[in-house]
Amino acid sequence: MDNALQTMIDNMPEKTGKSLSEWKKVLKTKSFPKHSEAVNFLKKEHNVTHGFANTIVALSKEENKTPTDLVQNQYEGKENLLPIYQSLLTLVKEFGKDVTITPKKTSVSIIRKKQFALIKPATKTRIDLGLKFKDKPTTDRLENSGPFGTMCTHRVKLSNVSEIDSELKKWLKEAYQNAE
Repeated sequence: MDNALQTMIDNMPEKTGKSLSEWKKVLKTKSFPKHSEAVNFLKKEHNVTHGFANTIVALSKEENKTPTDLVQNQYEGKENLLPIYQSLLTLVKEFGKDVTITPKKTSVSIIRKKQFALIKPATKTRIDLGLKFKDKPTTDRLENSGPFGTMCTHRVKLSNVSEIDSELKKWLKEAYQNAE
């Protein structure tokens, strides 16, 4: 955890009158469709400063989502892509016990010692698989990372399980091997 965030959490009882866990209980009694509504509630009803209110709301939301929830939310309305996602997970798990699969809000990171792949449902009909390589040229299929920015160096667009072929498997294995 970031030192500044930990300091903020440690100072919360003194500065706001309640600990983080106490604030989480307060928020659980209400339902806010938007992050900003919960922040405004804490500011107006409890005189919490914006910085503390924003942190309390953000940390409360994170705790409520399990990895399964995060993946389900990503594929809501895109259920047809789940077989591609599951096939990619099955493949990377075969590389070794040192593979960590970390679901986030909009993607799933695949990590060895470093992240080497990222799986993201990009549209209703396509998954973008981000890969991280050192000095690998792009091709028609192994594209520039595009929207992944520096998280990955390359991207492969997948619309069908059949696209998880020997070429893609080789690229994933290479990215895994580079991440040690």
